[in-house]
Amino acid sequence: MTEPERIKLDTIQAPYGRELRMEELRFETGMRILRVTIREGRRFTTLDLDPERAREVAAALGAWANTASPP
Repeated sequence: MTEPERIKLDTIQAPYGRELRMEELRFETGMRILRVTIREGRRFTTLDLDPERAREVAAALGAWANTASPP
């Protein structure tokens, strides 16, 4: 099994020195995954999302942001 192709999408600086990195992983099978890595100091948390879960997360984040600070 070969390594997936990695495409860097974005890096976001978050409060308290945290960082969110997003990249797309493309596998030979055609499967595509969004990998979100959260860096907190020396600690890393990685979350892999399929397109449906990514849409759910995006909708939940957008809904919260709109109530916390209306556009």
